[in-house]
Amino acid sequence: MLRQQYIGGFQRGMPAAPDGTCAGSASGEAGYAESAAAASRHASAAICSGVCHGTLGELLQGPYEHDGELHIGLISLPVRKYSWMHFTPGEAGDIEAELAGKDKCRRAIELYLRHYGKRLPAGRWSHDSELLLGKGMASSTADLVATIRCLDRIFGLHSPAPVIAALLREIERSDSVFLDTHALYLSGRQEIVRAFDAPVRLHACYIDEGGTVETEKVAHPLLAHYQRNLAAYRHNLDRAIDAFARHDLRRICECSTRSAELAQGVIAKRHFEVLLERQRDFAADGIVVAHTGSLLGYLFIARPDPARMGELSSFFRGLGHQCRFAETGL
Repeated sequence: MLRQQYIGGFQRGMPAAPDGTCAGSASGEAGYAESAAAASRHASAAICSGVCHGTLGELLQGPYEHDGELHIGLISLPVRKYSWMHFTPGEAGDIEAELAGKDKCRRAIELYLRHYGKRLPAGRWSHDSELLLGKGMASSTADLVATIRCLDRIFGLHSPAPVIAALLREIERSDSVFLDTHALYLSGRQEIVRAFDAPVRLHACYIDEGGTVETEKVAHPLLAHYQRNLAAYRHNLDRAIDAFARHDLRRICECSTRSAELAQGVIAKRHFEVLLERQRDFAADGIVVAHTGSLLGYLFIARPDPARMGELSSFFRGLGHQCRFAETGL
């Protein structure tokens, strides 16, 4: 049985003592410090927060046949970078101003309240993110999932994966960042085809080639490209599923490289060929790209040592880009 566990947020902190009093008999400066700490705990306990990780593109993206139709299927590469949504209850707020430019998040709030039959209390929203917009880091979906998890904290609920998927389905083509496993996922249907229980931890050295990609606008060109290259995509998908089942990290990286190569026919990366040519020089195990974004880089099963990191940095700087290093996985 494939394990699926869904995380709704962090545990609340302990509330401060009633009426701001301090425990014990502390007095003077020590008592003041303890009172300040208690006030801080009380303030942080009142704030409701939701968090969601993003992705570093996809290990695989390609066609998946369902009910006689081709759909965009993907196996995302989770990265330890995050989006946050916060709500401070009790304060007069202006959601239009606080979440300006976050129309999809406001839509998620509306859908959530309708689904659960709730009314939002007075309060203020705030947001932060480490995820670059339009680059292939699932920034939009991570914002939405962080919003849903924040709402769960507000109302003391726990939205299971099917509910989150249903809410996302009403808003956008999405990624699988609300899962705690790698999965073959249909982005348009918000449907899990297959979850892979074994953890996959890899290390990446990547760059941003610049520009942004709007996922919704490239869906039709992608599907047309898939139709023209169906046999190659099917073969790579079969190999990837088998590699995940066997927890064969080397083959997973090879499938990622092949998926990136196939994607050159529709959303090409300018530096893909030179990365492929130099892959052995850096002992990289594979190449990863954001198939509908602007990121690409090398994958390593073992973390590169400082000397190798320096070599990679020199190489990418020679291409005119600053590289970044990240650990991937859940």
